[in-house]
Amino acid sequence: MQKRQLGNSGLKVSALGLGCMGMSFGYGPAKDKKEMIALIQGAVERGVTFFDTAEVYGPFTNEELVGEALAPFRGKVVIATKFGFAPDPAENGQWRKLDSRPAHIREVADASLKRLKVDAIDLFYQHRVDPDVPIEDVAGTVGDLIAEGKVRHFGLSEAAARTIRRAHAVCPVSAVQSEYSLWWRKPEEEVLPVLEELGIGFMPYSPLGKGYLTGSFTEKTTFDSSDFRSVLPRFTPEAMKANAAIVELVKNMAAQKKTTPARIALAWLLAQKPWIVPIPGTTRLSRLEENLGAVDIELTAADLREIDDAASGIRLEGARYPEKLEKLTGR
Repeated sequence: MQKRQLGNSGLKVSALGLGCMGMSFGYGPAKDKKEMIALIQGAVERGVTFFDTAEVYGPFTNEELVGEALAPFRGKVVIATKFGFAPDPAENGQWRKLDSRPAHIREVADASLKRLKVDAIDLFYQHRVDPDVPIEDVAGTVGDLIAEGKVRHFGLSEAAARTIRRAHAVCPVSAVQSEYSLWWRKPEEEVLPVLEELGIGFMPYSPLGKGYLTGSFTEKTTFDSSDFRSVLPRFTPEAMKANAAIVELVKNMAAQKKTTPARIALAWLLAQKPWIVPIPGTTRLSRLEENLGAVDIELTAADLREIDDAASGIRLEGARYPEKLEKLTGR
Protein backbone atom coordinates (compact mmCIF):
# COMPACT_ATOMS: atom_id res chain seq x y z
CA MET A 1 0.00 0.00 0.00
CA GLN A 2 1.31 3.43 -0.94
CA LYS A 3 1.63 6.08 1.76
CA ARG A 4 0.72 9.75 1.59
CA GLN A 5 1.60 12.69 3.82
CA LEU A 6 -1.18 15.00 4.94
CA GLY A 7 0.23 18.36 3.89
CA ASN A 8 2.97 19.71 6.13
CA SER A 9 1.73 17.90 9.22
CA GLY A 10 4.21 15.05 9.08
CA LEU A 11 1.29 12.64 9.43
CA LYS A 12 1.72 9.77 6.97
CA VAL A 13 -1.09 7.33 6.23
CA SER A 14 -2.10 4.79 3.62
CA ALA A 15 -3.21 6.33 0.31
CA LEU A 16 -6.72 5.07 1.02
CA GLY A 17 -8.28 5.06 4.46
CA LEU A 18 -11.37 3.27 5.70
CA GLY A 19 -14.52 5.12 6.71
CA CYS A 20 -16.14 3.06 9.46
CA MET A 21 -19.45 4.89 9.99
CA GLY A 22 -21.60 2.55 7.91
CA MET A 23 -20.61 -0.45 9.97
CA SER A 24 -22.85 0.69 12.81
CA PHE A 25 -24.75 3.78 11.68
CA GLY A 26 -26.28 5.60 8.73
CA TYR A 27 -26.48 2.95 6.04
CA GLY A 28 -29.14 0.63 7.40
CA PRO A 29 -29.11 -1.54 10.54
CA ALA A 30 -25.81 -1.99 12.37
CA LYS A 31 -23.78 -4.90 11.02
CA ASP A 32 -22.56 -7.90 13.02
CA LYS A 33 -19.81 -6.74 15.38
CA LYS A 34 -17.55 -9.76 14.92
CA GLU A 35 -17.77 -9.47 11.15
CA MET A 36 -16.92 -5.78 11.25
CA ILE A 37 -13.95 -6.37 13.57
CA ALA A 38 -12.70 -8.96 11.08
CA LEU A 39 -13.19 -6.46 8.24
CA ILE A 40 -11.26 -3.69 10.02
CA GLN A 41 -8.45 -6.06 10.90
CA GLY A 42 -8.49 -7.35 7.33
CA ALA A 43 -7.95 -3.77 6.17
CA VAL A 44 -4.88 -3.49 8.40
CA GLU A 45 -3.54 -6.74 6.97
CA ARG A 46 -3.92 -5.25 3.49
CA GLY A 47 -1.97 -2.11 4.36
CA VAL A 48 -4.65 0.36 5.45
CA THR A 49 -3.35 2.53 8.29
CA PHE A 50 -6.05 5.23 8.53
CA PHE A 51 -9.48 4.67 10.10
CA ASP A 52 -12.24 7.27 10.46
CA THR A 53 -14.97 7.29 13.12
CA ALA A 54 -16.89 9.75 15.34
CA GLU A 55 -18.67 9.74 18.69
CA VAL A 56 -21.98 10.54 17.00
CA TYR A 57 -21.82 7.37 14.85
CA GLY A 58 -24.17 5.19 16.83
CA PRO A 59 -23.70 7.26 18.95
CA PHE A 60 -20.63 5.77 20.63
CA THR A 61 -20.90 2.25 19.19
CA ASN A 62 -18.71 2.94 16.17
CA GLU A 63 -15.88 4.30 18.30
CA GLU A 64 -16.18 1.24 20.54
CA LEU A 65 -16.05 -1.05 17.50
CA VAL A 66 -13.01 0.69 16.04
CA GLY A 67 -11.26 0.75 19.42
CA GLU A 68 -11.74 -2.96 19.96
CA ALA A 69 -10.78 -3.92 16.41
CA LEU A 70 -7.60 -1.85 16.36
CA ALA A 71 -6.42 -2.53 19.93
CA PRO A 72 -3.87 -5.13 18.70
CA PHE A 73 -2.38 -2.56 16.31
CA ARG A 74 -1.87 0.36 18.68
CA GLY A 75 0.96 2.55 17.42
CA LYS A 76 0.75 1.09 13.91
CA VAL A 77 -2.44 2.77 12.71
CA VAL A 78 -3.95 6.26 12.74
CA ILE A 79 -7.47 6.78 14.10
CA ALA A 80 -9.51 9.92 13.46
CA THR A 81 -12.58 10.79 15.48
CA LYS A 82 -14.76 13.87 15.85
CA PHE A 83 -16.41 16.21 18.34
CA GLY A 84 -19.06 18.88 17.94
CA PHE A 85 -22.48 17.29 18.37
CA ALA A 86 -24.64 16.65 21.43
CA PRO A 87 -28.14 15.31 22.16
CA ASP A 88 -30.87 17.86 21.47
CA PRO A 89 -33.65 17.78 24.10
CA ALA A 90 -35.93 19.55 21.63
CA GLU A 91 -35.61 16.57 19.26
CA ASN A 92 -36.10 13.72 21.71
CA GLY A 93 -32.39 13.51 22.45
CA GLN A 94 -31.31 12.98 18.85
CA TRP A 95 -27.71 14.01 18.17
CA ARG A 96 -28.43 17.05 16.07
CA LYS A 97 -27.38 19.88 18.36
CA LEU A 98 -24.06 21.55 17.67
CA ASP A 99 -21.80 21.93 20.70
CA SER A 100 -18.16 22.95 20.36
CA ARG A 101 -17.84 24.72 23.68
CA PRO A 102 -14.31 24.19 25.06
CA ALA A 103 -15.58 22.28 28.11
CA HIS A 104 -17.58 19.95 25.87
CA ILE A 105 -14.61 19.37 23.56
CA ARG A 106 -12.59 18.25 26.60
CA GLU A 107 -15.38 15.93 27.75
CA VAL A 108 -15.58 14.33 24.32
CA ALA A 109 -11.81 13.88 24.12
CA ASP A 110 -11.67 12.06 27.44
CA ALA A 111 -14.62 9.81 26.54
CA SER A 112 -13.28 9.05 23.06
CA LEU A 113 -9.88 8.09 24.44
CA LYS A 114 -11.54 5.42 26.57
CA ARG A 115 -13.76 4.07 23.82
CA LEU A 116 -10.90 3.97 21.32
CA LYS A 117 -8.57 2.38 23.88
CA VAL A 118 -5.73 4.78 23.01
CA ASP A 119 -3.46 7.13 24.93
CA ALA A 120 -3.88 9.94 22.39
CA ILE A 121 -6.34 10.71 19.59
CA ASP A 122 -4.32 10.78 16.37
CA LEU A 123 -6.62 13.22 14.53
CA PHE A 124 -9.42 15.12 16.27
CA TYR A 125 -11.89 16.79 13.90
CA GLN A 126 -14.52 19.39 14.63
CA HIS A 127 -17.41 17.54 13.00
CA ARG A 128 -19.29 20.68 11.97
CA VAL A 129 -18.47 24.32 12.59
CA ASP A 130 -20.47 25.71 15.53
CA PRO A 131 -21.58 29.30 14.77
CA ASP A 132 -22.04 29.96 18.50
CA VAL A 133 -18.39 29.27 19.38
CA PRO A 134 -15.55 31.27 17.77
CA ILE A 135 -13.32 28.94 15.77
CA GLU A 136 -10.33 30.48 17.57
CA ASP A 137 -11.69 29.10 20.86
CA VAL A 138 -12.13 25.67 19.29
CA ALA A 139 -8.62 25.68 17.82
CA GLY A 140 -7.16 26.92 21.08
CA THR A 141 -8.84 24.14 23.04
CA VAL A 142 -7.60 21.43 20.69
CA GLY A 143 -4.17 23.07 20.81
CA ASP A 144 -4.23 22.71 24.60
CA LEU A 145 -5.22 19.05 24.27
CA ILE A 146 -2.27 18.55 21.92
CA ALA A 147 0.05 20.19 24.46
CA GLU A 148 -1.35 17.85 27.13
CA GLY A 149 -0.68 14.79 24.98
CA LYS A 150 -4.34 13.80 24.59
CA VAL A 151 -4.51 14.70 20.88
CA ARG A 152 -1.85 14.61 18.17
CA HIS A 153 -3.43 16.47 15.24
CA PHE A 154 -6.31 18.92 14.69
CA GLY A 155 -8.81 18.64 11.86
CA LEU A 156 -11.95 20.33 10.52
CA SER A 157 -14.90 18.80 8.69
CA GLU A 158 -17.01 20.64 6.09
CA ALA A 159 -15.50 23.99 7.03
CA ALA A 160 -15.34 27.04 4.77
CA ALA A 161 -12.01 28.37 3.52
CA ARG A 162 -12.16 31.45 5.75
CA THR A 163 -12.78 29.27 8.82
CA ILE A 164 -9.86 27.02 7.93
CA ARG A 165 -7.58 30.07 7.77
CA ARG A 166 -8.75 31.40 11.14
CA ALA A 167 -8.37 28.03 12.85
CA HIS A 168 -4.96 27.35 11.30
CA ALA A 169 -3.65 30.68 12.60
CA VAL A 170 -4.31 29.49 16.17
CA CYS A 171 -3.52 25.77 15.96
CA PRO A 172 -2.10 24.11 12.85
CA VAL A 173 -4.79 22.18 11.00
CA SER A 174 -3.41 18.88 9.75
CA ALA A 175 -6.40 17.74 7.70
CA VAL A 176 -9.79 18.85 6.44
CA GLN A 177 -12.54 16.36 5.70
CA SER A 178 -15.35 17.14 3.29
CA GLU A 179 -17.43 15.34 0.73
CA TYR A 180 -15.63 15.26 -2.62
CA SER A 181 -16.09 13.09 -5.68
CA LEU A 182 -16.94 13.31 -9.34
CA TRP A 183 -20.52 14.09 -8.36
CA TRP A 184 -19.67 16.72 -5.71
CA ARG A 185 -16.77 18.97 -6.71
CA LYS A 186 -17.50 22.15 -4.76
CA PRO A 187 -14.31 21.85 -2.63
CA GLU A 188 -12.35 22.68 -5.79
CA GLU A 189 -13.68 26.24 -5.77
CA GLU A 190 -12.19 27.58 -2.51
CA VAL A 191 -11.22 24.84 -0.08
CA LEU A 192 -8.59 22.93 -2.07
CA PRO A 193 -6.63 26.08 -3.02
CA VAL A 194 -6.47 27.14 0.64
CA LEU A 195 -5.36 23.69 1.73
CA GLU A 196 -2.58 23.69 -0.85
CA GLU A 197 -1.48 27.17 0.22
CA LEU A 198 -1.41 26.30 3.93
CA GLY A 199 -0.04 22.77 3.59
CA ILE A 200 -3.10 20.93 4.92
CA GLY A 201 -4.14 17.40 3.92
CA PHE A 202 -7.58 16.57 2.53
CA MET A 203 -9.70 13.51 3.35
CA PRO A 204 -12.68 13.16 0.98
CA TYR A 205 -15.58 11.27 2.50
CA SER A 206 -18.25 9.66 0.30
CA PRO A 207 -15.65 9.44 -2.49
CA LEU A 208 -17.94 7.02 -4.32
CA GLY A 209 -20.95 9.32 -4.07
CA LYS A 210 -22.43 7.26 -1.22
CA GLY A 211 -22.23 4.26 -3.54
CA TYR A 212 -23.87 5.91 -6.54
CA LEU A 213 -20.70 6.09 -8.64
CA THR A 214 -20.20 2.33 -8.40
CA GLY A 215 -23.10 1.86 -10.80
CA SER A 216 -24.95 -0.32 -8.29
CA PHE A 217 -28.11 1.81 -8.15
CA THR A 218 -30.91 2.66 -10.57
CA GLU A 219 -34.05 4.75 -10.22
CA LYS A 220 -35.76 1.54 -9.00
CA THR A 221 -33.43 1.16 -6.02
CA THR A 222 -35.08 1.66 -2.64
CA PHE A 223 -33.48 2.30 0.73
CA ASP A 224 -34.43 1.18 4.23
CA SER A 225 -35.71 3.94 6.52
CA SER A 226 -32.57 3.45 8.66
CA ASP A 227 -30.44 4.25 5.60
CA PHE A 228 -29.99 8.02 5.47
CA ARG A 229 -29.87 7.93 1.67
CA SER A 230 -33.66 7.48 1.92
CA VAL A 231 -33.96 11.21 2.75
CA LEU A 232 -31.23 12.59 0.46
CA PRO A 233 -32.47 14.56 -2.58
CA ARG A 234 -29.84 12.99 -4.86
CA PHE A 235 -31.22 9.53 -4.11
CA THR A 236 -34.78 10.11 -5.21
CA PRO A 237 -35.74 7.96 -8.22
CA GLU A 238 -35.93 11.09 -10.39
CA ALA A 239 -32.46 12.29 -9.42
CA MET A 240 -30.83 8.90 -9.84
CA LYS A 241 -32.33 8.57 -13.29
CA ALA A 242 -31.32 12.12 -14.27
CA ASN A 243 -27.75 11.64 -13.01
CA ALA A 244 -27.08 8.37 -14.80
CA ALA A 245 -24.74 10.17 -17.21
CA ILE A 246 -22.06 10.63 -14.54
CA VAL A 247 -22.13 6.90 -13.84
CA GLU A 248 -21.84 6.14 -17.56
CA LEU A 249 -18.81 8.40 -17.72
CA VAL A 250 -17.10 6.41 -14.96
CA LYS A 251 -18.18 3.10 -16.51
CA ASN A 252 -16.73 4.08 -19.87
CA MET A 253 -13.34 4.89 -18.38
CA ALA A 254 -13.47 1.67 -16.36
CA ALA A 255 -14.05 -0.27 -19.57
CA GLN A 256 -11.05 1.43 -21.17
CA LYS A 257 -8.84 0.54 -18.20
CA LYS A 258 -10.36 -2.94 -17.76
CA THR A 259 -11.29 -2.23 -14.17
CA THR A 260 -14.34 -1.27 -12.12
CA PRO A 261 -16.19 2.06 -11.80
CA ALA A 262 -15.37 2.25 -8.07
CA ARG A 263 -11.65 2.03 -8.78
CA ILE A 264 -11.88 4.72 -11.45
CA ALA A 265 -13.78 7.08 -9.14
CA LEU A 266 -11.16 6.61 -6.40
CA ALA A 267 -8.21 6.78 -8.81
CA TRP A 268 -9.56 10.08 -10.12
CA LEU A 269 -9.49 11.50 -6.58
CA LEU A 270 -5.99 10.18 -5.92
CA ALA A 271 -4.81 11.85 -9.13
CA GLN A 272 -6.04 15.30 -8.10
CA LYS A 273 -3.41 16.05 -5.42
CA PRO A 274 -0.70 13.99 -3.66
CA TRP A 275 -2.05 15.09 -0.26
CA ILE A 276 -5.58 13.75 -0.84
CA VAL A 277 -6.51 10.55 1.02
CA PRO A 278 -10.03 9.29 0.24
CA ILE A 279 -11.85 7.31 2.96
CA PRO A 280 -14.38 5.02 1.25
CA GLY A 281 -16.54 3.03 3.61
CA THR A 282 -17.71 -0.54 3.20
CA THR A 283 -19.04 -3.46 5.19
CA ARG A 284 -17.82 -6.16 2.79
CA LEU A 285 -14.33 -7.56 2.33
CA SER A 286 -14.83 -7.92 -1.43
CA ARG A 287 -15.63 -4.21 -1.71
CA LEU A 288 -12.66 -3.32 0.47
CA GLU A 289 -10.34 -5.24 -1.82
CA GLU A 290 -11.94 -3.67 -4.88
CA ASN A 291 -11.47 -0.18 -3.45
CA LEU A 292 -7.85 -0.79 -2.50
CA GLY A 293 -7.12 -1.78 -6.10
CA ALA A 294 -7.62 1.88 -7.04
CA VAL A 295 -4.09 2.73 -5.91
CA ASP A 296 -2.75 0.64 -8.81
CA ILE A 297 -4.84 2.41 -11.46
CA GLU A 298 -2.87 5.03 -13.37
CA LEU A 299 -4.93 7.74 -14.99
CA THR A 300 -2.85 9.68 -17.51
CA ALA A 301 -3.16 13.39 -18.13
CA ALA A 302 -5.17 12.52 -21.24
CA ASP A 303 -7.48 10.28 -19.19
CA LEU A 304 -8.07 13.05 -16.67
CA ARG A 305 -8.82 15.55 -19.45
CA GLU A 306 -11.26 13.12 -21.00
CA ILE A 307 -13.06 12.68 -17.67
CA ASP A 308 -13.15 16.43 -16.97
CA ASP A 309 -14.34 17.29 -20.46
CA ALA A 310 -17.16 14.76 -20.23
CA ALA A 311 -18.08 15.78 -16.67
CA SER A 312 -18.24 19.46 -17.60
CA GLY A 313 -21.15 18.71 -19.90
CA ILE A 314 -23.19 16.92 -17.25
CA ARG A 315 -25.58 18.84 -15.05
CA LEU A 316 -26.24 16.93 -11.85
CA GLU A 317 -29.70 17.06 -10.33
CA GLY A 318 -30.70 17.11 -6.68
CA ALA A 319 -29.05 18.57 -3.57
CA ARG A 320 -26.62 16.33 -1.72
CA TYR A 321 -28.37 16.97 1.64
CA PRO A 322 -31.79 18.20 2.79
CA GLU A 323 -31.67 21.95 3.46
CA LYS A 324 -31.40 21.55 7.24
CA LEU A 325 -28.26 19.40 6.97
CA GLU A 326 -26.72 21.43 4.17
CA LYS A 327 -26.88 24.51 6.39
CA LEU A 328 -24.39 22.82 8.73
CA THR A 329 -21.72 22.77 6.01
CA GLY A 330 -19.55 25.46 4.48
CA ARG A 331 -19.39 27.69 7.56
